Amino acid sequence: MKGKKKTMPKNDLPEEAPIPFEKVPSPSVSDSDSDYEDSSADDDESSVSLDSLSESELEDASPENGSSSDLEAAETESLEAAETESSLDEDIVNGEGSGSEGSDLHQQGAESDSSEDEVAPRNTIGDVPLKWYADEPHIGYDIKGKKIKKKEKQDKLDSFLANVDDSKNWRKIYDEYNDEVVELTKDEIKLVRRLLKNQAPHSDFDPYPDYVDWYKWEDSKHPLSNAPEPKRRFIPSKWEAKKVVEYVRAIRKGTITFDKPKEEDGPYLLWGDDSGSTEKSNHLAYIPAPKQKLPGHDESYNPPLEYIPTQEEINSYQLMFEEDRPKFIPKRFTSMRSIPAYENAMKESFERCLDLYLCPRVRKKRLNIDPEALKPKLPSRKELKPYPTTCYIEYKGHEDAVTSISVEASGQWMASGSSDGTVRVWEVETGRCLRQWDVGEAVSCVSWNPLPDMHILAVSVGQDVLLLNTCLGDEELQNRIKELLWIDSSTASDDSGDKAPSVSWLKDDKHMGLRLRHFKTVTAVEWHRKGDYFSTVMPTGESRAVLIHQLSKKLTQKLPFKLRGLAVRSTFHPSRSIFFVCTKKSVRVYDLLKTKVIKKLDTGLREASSIAVHPGGDNLIVGSKEGKMCWFDMDLSSKPYKILKCHPKDINNVIFHRSYPLFASCSDDCTAYVFHGMVYSDLNQNPLIVPLEILRGHTSSNGRGILDCKFHPRQPWLFTAGADKLIKLYCH
Repeated sequence: MKGKKKTMPKNDLPEEAPIPFEKVPSPSVSDSDSDYEDSSADDDESSVSLDSLSESELEDASPENGSSSDLEAAETESLEAAETESSLDEDIVNGEGSGSEGSDLHQQGAESDSSEDEVAPRNTIGDVPLKWYADEPHIGYDIKGKKIKKKEKQDKLDSFLANVDDSKNWRKIYDEYNDEVVELTKDEIKLVRRLLKNQAPHSDFDPYPDYVDWYKWEDSKHPLSNAPEPKRRFIPSKWEAKKVVEYVRAIRKGTITFDKPKEEDGPYLLWGDDSGSTEKSNHLAYIPAPKQKLPGHDESYNPPLEYIPTQEEINSYQLMFEEDRPKFIPKRFTSMRSIPAYENAMKESFERCLDLYLCPRVRKKRLNIDPEALKPKLPSRKELKPYPTTCYIEYKGHEDAVTSISVEASGQWMASGSSDGTVRVWEVETGRCLRQWDVGEAVSCVSWNPLPDMHILAVSVGQDVLLLNTCLGDEELQNRIKELLWIDSSTASDDSGDKAPSVSWLKDDKHMGLRLRHFKTVTAVEWHRKGDYFSTVMPTGESRAVLIHQLSKKLTQKLPFKLRGLAVRSTFHPSRSIFFVCTKKSVRVYDLLKTKVIKKLDTGLREASSIAVHPGGDNLIVGSKEGKMCWFDMDLSSKPYKILKCHPKDINNVIFHRSYPLFASCSDDCTAYVFHGMVYSDLNQNPLIVPLEILRGHTSSNGRGILDCKFHPRQPWLFTAGADKLIKLYCH
């Protein structure tokens, strides 16, 4: 059998090998025997090949050294060894030869196959960094210790043209470790793709195999454990519940946050107008300039005759202001050739450029909102009945303007004071005048004691406050009132510590009562709910402007606070020891027990005129001389909750009803407004304010209208006192 020739790989040929080796005929190798030949050539120590020649031997075998005979002998030995190996391989494949020799050769071939898979890379430098070889001509050493020369790098242009022409360029990877280009196979590419998808490298790998039960249950009679099931398997875990609570609290506090889902871009108009886009951008939005008005008929060179002004109209234009004067006066021309140059063309173009350059433009969105939807949804007035609507009785008898009225606690009697110097007591239901006092001066205020069994009337006349006995009630009640209004001496009682007393308690024999003489004119008197204390107000900025008097002990005490501004009115809290003082600009709230200021309410009004406290005590209203009325919720803020602009003239008084959710105001415009004011016990719900009725009927006198108004304590009735000498009762 003729031996086959073996070819020598070009990569294994040393670069120092001489040129004469190329003339040596290399034996051919078949495809079927190439694996055996390669493995036997590497493992068999007895075989001789060109690779086994060392670098020194090859240099000695060069023609320059003169050892051509030794080289030819080495060549002959290597060719004979190769023919012997190829003949043995053919015998093994064809089944010839003894069984022992075939089995040995087969075993040797098998070992060579396994060793080929475990062959390390050609470069054997290990984990040594390649930068160490940056300045060296070689890149490392092979398994036999020979230097691996660096390949010459191609020019970038040549490498680019080579890559363009090569259709398999995308499969090639440069291996810096061995300084060679490796082409990936299809299987390797599939393996890389599976790794990029986080899948198993091999497609036949099953990450979820079927569970194989290794324990045989067929012959077993007893379970692995006879212990009873523990109770904890049937009870919810407390530890898990605590963990859940911790997570919930952390989420509420914000220490644990969740990533918001990304909003996908929805459909949009490809050729739509960007001016209506609502997308936010970091740059300034472009707003196109408004277009100029197109010329009309009057700008025509031959307008109709009705557009051409007459000479009188042209002369009247000269008398108008420049901004009101028309900018263009139409003229008529017979032809376009006779039209002269426009004299304001340059000026208007320059002004247009200034408008485009300097005038800021803001895009405003037009809201299509129904005006009716903006109105608050208020209940119907029919649902809020009863409230006063109609005049029922008129009380006539005063000869001048009625300045003040007050209703007795039971609602049976009413007192009135007038500028004619008289005080009258009326029966409410009949309109009969029961009693009259002539005090000699104009009465500024009357106030009835709030206790139903104390028929005492406080009247402010100039600098005096009169405490009058109305002589109502039985004999026992009259004895108590007379005892209360009796005083031993006319000495003054004052706690202020000043040399001159601020108030003198005097006995009034003419009217069978008491007279409290102040140092200035008294404008208002208010009783405490218990009926033993009352306050007086004098329009001054001193600390003595507001005084509190005790009727049982005949004592007077000034406020231990310094007032800020002129005092206008004062009133007591309906249920607590709190005192309200209204000045022209603000309302101060004092705690009488703790002697300190609780709150200051800023009205924001030009000048306040009156104050009233809700029966609940947490809300109050303040009227002003500019026609405004402020509602304050003291639990909400020190600013007004609502400001009602209802009267065109001064508001003279405001008042709350004791039992009905009503409040009213009267003004110099001869009207009285009645409102529904519901205060809820729920602190989260704001008060409901609804205007109900406008009461008219009084006439104006000397520029004054309705001077005072009071509610009936038990019925939804309203009393009004006007400058027209009348007192009217409005009922529902």
